[in-house]
Amino acid sequence: MKLFTRYNRINVAATIAIFLLGSCLFYFLVHYILLHQLDEALETERTEILAFSQKHGKLPEVLNTPDQYTFYQQASTPVREHFYNGYVRYVKGREWSRQIDFPAEVNGIAYRVTVSKPLEETEGLLSVIIVVTILLIALVLISSQLINRAVLNKLWHPFYEAIDFLKRFKVDQKGDFALKPSGIDEFDQLNKGISDVLRRVQADFESLNEFTSYAAHEMQTPLAVIRAKLELIQQDESVFRQYAGHMVAIEQAVRKLSKLYQSLLLLTKIENGQFTFTEQVRMDEVLQNKLGELDDLINTKGISIDTNIAPASLTFHAYLADILAGNILNNAVRYNFDGGMISVRLTGNELVISNTSYLPAMEQERVFQRFFRSAEAKEEGNGLGLAIVKRICEAAGYSITYSYAGGRHSFCIVF
Repeated sequence: MKLFTRYNRINVAATIAIFLLGSCLFYFLVHYILLHQLDEALETERTEILAFSQKHGKLPEVLNTPDQYTFYQQASTPVREHFYNGYVRYVKGREWSRQIDFPAEVNGIAYRVTVSKPLEETEGLLSVIIVVTILLIALVLISSQLINRAVLNKLWHPFYEAIDFLKRFKVDQKGDFALKPSGIDEFDQLNKGISDVLRRVQADFESLNEFTSYAAHEMQTPLAVIRAKLELIQQDESVFRQYAGHMVAIEQAVRKLSKLYQSLLLLTKIENGQFTFTEQVRMDEVLQNKLGELDDLINTKGISIDTNIAPASLTFHAYLADILAGNILNNAVRYNFDGGMISVRLTGNELVISNTSYLPAMEQERVFQRFFRSAEAKEEGNGLGLAIVKRICEAAGYSITYSYAGGRHSFCIVF
């Protein structure tokens, strides 16, 4: 859930609760005031009736109106003055009314005097107040929501810009990492922290890249010397027969180091932008040639090949196209089981290679990382093949994705 959405929910809930509580308090306050005014009007009528009876020795003549009803009744028991609500029949009909009962004595005779005033106008006024209050609440909520959305979106814009920048960041990209000033201290501090961290990351990456390049170049000469000396020793038959096992082990180690050196050097060249993608490469021919090179191994393992290769000419680099196709197809054959299957489908804008394998599904986040190898892998390898494929695709502007379904590993490259 976004911070803005969460804030809005809390804000709206709190606003509604406050307004509801305030509306209830306002309703009871207005109701009390209006009722108090009616009570004062009734008390005024009581005072006038009592004053008239004392002055003239009789009760005033009853003149009932649509807004007032007065009733006299001889009292057989003491009358207590009090206010209450009840229905009263006026000229226009029965209405819910506010009433007062009070005692009056005229010529030694006790009377119960009841004066009533309708509550209809009061209730109507309260209804209007409630409606107006609800409309005001709705207006305040809507305007507050719109204002919050506009203001908060503008205030949080620098934050989303920083997030978008981090999503697009690549450790090997060149350029300035300074984010635009936002005018808000907290976001400016965040942007400065992000810029500083990214500069340090890039500096560390460049140092590592330089070290890798230097190490790869420095490995070349010792490997050539070892290979040459090994060939000289192998020419001595007596020594070779005596140490044949050791020599085979040394030769395998040298071959492994040589492949590692070549892979690291290739990665360094790709990351340094030493390849230009200006050649027209027939990708269909590259795939056919690679399948031909692997034909013997494919037949040995009894792997079935399903191809649907359409003619496709790409603006690419011939050597890197050969590396890309070779790395994926080599893995598809090497990590397959006997009697397995490989599918190769090529169109004008997409290459999909899928294969069965004894390996389980690989981690999406790690499959293209350097030196990543499945724990179940039996064949030797340096874990750089798919990392090289990923780098080639990025350098060429292509996208590559990995998926696993139905016991098949699939790599899809979109040109």
